[in-house]
Amino acid sequence: MKRLTYISKFSRRLTEQDIENIGLVSARNNRPNNITGVLLCLAGIFFQILEGDEDKIDEVYEKILKDDRHIEILCLKLEADIEERLFPDWSMKTINLDYNNDLLISPIKNLLQNVTESHRIIEKYTQPTIFKIISQGLNPLEIPARKVEKIVLFSDIVSFSTFADKLPVEQVVSLVSHYLTVCSKIITERGGEVTKFIGDCVMAYFDGDNADAAIEASLDILTELRVLRNVALDGSIIRVLHAGIGLAKGTVIEGNIGSTVKKDYTILGDAVNIASRLEALTRNLSHSLAFSSEVKNSTEEMWDFVRLGTAQPKGKAEAIELYSVDSAIARKPNDGVQLANYISEYLDAITLE
Repeated sequence: MKRLTYISKFSRRLTEQDIENIGLVSARNNRPNNITGVLLCLAGIFFQILEGDEDKIDEVYEKILKDDRHIEILCLKLEADIEERLFPDWSMKTINLDYNNDLLISPIKNLLQNVTESHRIIEKYTQPTIFKIISQGLNPLEIPARKVEKIVLFSDIVSFSTFADKLPVEQVVSLVSHYLTVCSKIITERGGEVTKFIGDCVMAYFDGDNADAAIEASLDILTELRVLRNVALDGSIIRVLHAGIGLAKGTVIEGNIGSTVKKDYTILGDAVNIASRLEALTRNLSHSLAFSSEVKNSTEEMWDFVRLGTAQPKGKAEAIELYSVDSAIARKPNDGVQLANYISEYLDAITLE
């Protein structure tokens, strides 16, 4: 048998009668399938434990994932090969803690609220791949490393050290947070995975057959930054928020990397190093986006490519062909030195006001 424990949020307000009806329908549906368990409701949160035959539990959980009364569903624990039930007599016992003021229940309510809050906080610090694995009831530490083809994206803020030197800490943190939010949202919407933030730098990846999406995400980021610069008020540091982006494709190792104290679920390989190097090179290139020939040759859409030259990354015997997209968004209005000087002078001017 299998036992599954999950939490979720109400997608809309549910009355006491609504919750009672959910319990009655669940019990009626579970009885023929020999599923038992308990459903706790508290402050707009469902806590449910389901136990029964593996295929039946999988079917029920699949329905729950599609039920529009739930949002932010998270599997807390998945136990396989259990021999005894915790709730053999309950097809689905429903307990609405919002309407139970028993003193003995109060500590349970407090505990459940704290568990929910803790998991939501942890979710903000956990990359989507890991959270997806946890949500499936699996242990990320038990997922073996593997070799896969990925397109790696690196992007960071142009002249970030100048921002950090000239601005108060609060403004620097606000700028970086704003930038990382823009990048993360766009990368995720285009099907990519943000694997880590390194200071002001975003490291992300796309599946190896998703070169077009990686380029589109890059151009979307540059477009959004241009829009933000254009609508920002005079004196706003957003007026000089620019970025460089590097893309590279190759075989990487994906898995748990780290020590016994801390691990990251991340990727390692030449493509990671090359993408980072290409991003840095954009400071001296005519375009804010640079990618390798492997990325170019993996595209399916009709892009207007432009060759930017070659680069010799450390540890590579052969030079790498550099490309970009011939578009106004990817082209830089100034060369790297001019842009860096402009940013520095602008920040000096607004900090003197």
